[in-house]
Amino acid sequence: MLDPEVVSQLLVRRRRDDPLRELTPREREVLSLMAEGRSNTAIARILVVSDGAVEKHVRNIFTKLQLPPDEEQHRRVLAVLAYLGS
Repeated sequence: MLDPEVVSQLLVRRRRDDPLRELTPREREVLSLMAEGRSNTAIARILVVSDGAVEKHVRNIFTKLQLPPDEEQHRRVLAVLAYLGS
């Protein structure tokens, strides 16, 4: 039988190791649509929300996936790759 404290620590560590687990269901939905190649405007139309709402979700996704602005890397592509690799 496993010690409940050990199991708890493993689960906490696993959650920390996978930043995708930090995303809300809506952020996951937005990321899924990003993975389909949809623009923010198209995502807004599909989800029946404003472009601003989608932009907020995308910013939150970048933050939670620890993807700061970088001139040499495309954060949207990196976020989608993380999603597809999960």
